[in-house]
Amino acid sequence: MSKKTNPKPSTPTRLGGGYNWIYLVIFIGLIGLQFAANQSSATSPSSFNDFSKMALRGDVDHVKVVNKEIVLVFIKEEALKKNEAYEKISKKAYGDGLNPGPHFEFEMPAETFEIKIQRLYEIHADWYKSNGELAIEYKEEKNYALEVLGWILPLLLFAGLWFFLMRRMGGGGGPGGQIFNIGKSRAQEFDNNTEAKITFKDVAGMEGAKEEVLEVVDFLRNPKKYTDLGGKIPKGVLLSGPPGTGKTLLAKAVAGEAMVPFFSLSGSDFVEMFVGVGASRVRDLFKQAKDKSPSIIFIDEIDAIGRARGRNAFSGGNDERENTLNQLLTEMDGFGTNEQVIVMGATNRADILDRALMRAGRFDRIIYVDLPELKERKEIFQVHLGNLKLDPGLDVDFLARQTPGFSGADIANVCNEAALIAARKEKKQVEKQDFLDAVDRIVGGLEKRNMIITPEEKKSIAYHESGHATVSWLLEHASPLVKVTIVPRGKALGAAWYLPEERHLTTTEQLLDEMCATLGGRAAEEVVFGKISTGALSDLEKVTKQARAMVTIYGLNDKLGNITYYDSSGQNEYQFDKPYSEKTAEVIDAEIHTLIESQYHRAVQLLRDNLDKLHLLAADLIAHEVIFKENLIAIFGDRPWKSKQDVIDQIEAESETEVLSENSSDSTAE
Repeated sequence: MSKKTNPKPSTPTRLGGGYNWIYLVIFIGLIGLQFAANQSSATSPSSFNDFSKMALRGDVDHVKVVNKEIVLVFIKEEALKKNEAYEKISKKAYGDGLNPGPHFEFEMPAETFEIKIQRLYEIHADWYKSNGELAIEYKEEKNYALEVLGWILPLLLFAGLWFFLMRRMGGGGGPGGQIFNIGKSRAQEFDNNTEAKITFKDVAGMEGAKEEVLEVVDFLRNPKKYTDLGGKIPKGVLLSGPPGTGKTLLAKAVAGEAMVPFFSLSGSDFVEMFVGVGASRVRDLFKQAKDKSPSIIFIDEIDAIGRARGRNAFSGGNDERENTLNQLLTEMDGFGTNEQVIVMGATNRADILDRALMRAGRFDRIIYVDLPELKERKEIFQVHLGNLKLDPGLDVDFLARQTPGFSGADIANVCNEAALIAARKEKKQVEKQDFLDAVDRIVGGLEKRNMIITPEEKKSIAYHESGHATVSWLLEHASPLVKVTIVPRGKALGAAWYLPEERHLTTTEQLLDEMCATLGGRAAEEVVFGKISTGALSDLEKVTKQARAMVTIYGLNDKLGNITYYDSSGQNEYQFDKPYSEKTAEVIDAEIHTLIESQYHRAVQLLRDNLDKLHLLAADLIAHEVIFKENLIAIFGDRPWKSKQDVIDQIEAESETEVLSENSSDSTAE
């Protein structure tokens, strides 16, 4: 396609490279005033004692007292020629010839000077009789140079400030520092001349999202391919998903791949303390994009300005954010499809965006960027491991399986943390254990081996964590254990790591098994010690949230039935009343209590039935402080249930076996 060019208008050449000549004139003027002040006289500082010595020698011609405080001393011409003491002041400061004077000066009030002169006459009476009084002249003089400087300097400063402001208003000085350009867009522009360091090769996973975004990029490159069939490209594409999943990275890749101008900025760049600035910046942004169409506008964290209007009851009618959103809505729906300007947005809070912003004709497509699955995590690891010096035997599949629920940003952090751990241990390459330590560091926090824990507390913690491990191992739908430690990490005195299945749907039985495993720690304390402690706070918080979600959100309770009080639009966020009656609230509280207590008693019974194995596991944990999956297999044996990942591994292994058998049969036939 023929690309639209926008030649830049020629800028007229200004004298002396802009307004720098003004500063030069001011500088020369100040130097000239100083030169004029110094040209008038070249006096040397002195004092009354020096003056009296010169007078007694007969070198003083006359004295002038200026403004009743400055005493100017004039030396005789003969003394200037003969006396070497006056050699420095005998010549003019500028030019040839004798210095006409004054030659010396000192400050002294006229009254004091007269008193000292009279005393000089009294002390040296003989000299006074032979020479008489010195010729003293009193005169009032004005320093015209200082007066001119006092008038001209402020004018010059005001003139310089005026030209400075005018220059800023005209666009100099860059964005953000311009007082009169506050309504201009702060978008950063990427085009063919901008070196983009990120492309789609750097974006691992997100195949579906990349396909949809690539379609947008392809339309801008080859619009005729779509318009010939009557198709219209979406005006807006919204990237939505949890934090750290790569929404901004995907937009950066679009900027690197697109052969059109790409304007990037954040939603907070529209917000200012001045009224009307946000709307003005929106207008300026779309004006720039239209001038350089086809183009792409990317607004990161668009929820900063796109939040649904009218939710906040305390905002006034002249809310600046709402004005900015209104202008954005107008601009998105105001330009035609032939202008080829596409708006991309990114947010992890798509549920709070205004419905007018999400309607067809504005953000036509919503691309959900979810947390990466196993295969995608493997691809992300391969991208971030490229710059590390790795152990040749490192298994990337193992790393991907050890990081369920990790986002792309989390995986990048794991790789970086593993490299730092290996460097602290003076290793030459990053090994498997370094990655495991990095995962532990990120999930659980920093180890606190210096924390003082009494033997009784250590035993209680060991049985608490062993209770979690035992119950989770004995339940079909609970997540299998990976590692248990009683070394304090972060705020926790002990921690257990599990390998949860990556489910898309969760049944009631699965949720109940997870709740039971979570309560296994407190149940172990009651079974072994006959008393409970405060160490189960995080466990109780987790199961309470799970039980409330089962009852009020997912409709998994028999008494309440198939009903939910979840509001996906978020309108209930600012309501003060509950969406159910007080009687229903009592039923909800009772059902939550029943769910939690039933699973707690279930965990207690499981531990009592396997008390001997619980003691073995706790003793092993106290002795080594860390136990792994292999320790549980040695005590409890293999789990009789196959996890979802085991089924996937079996299918992959069977497919590989079929491929190998087919290859071997083909070679035999040949």
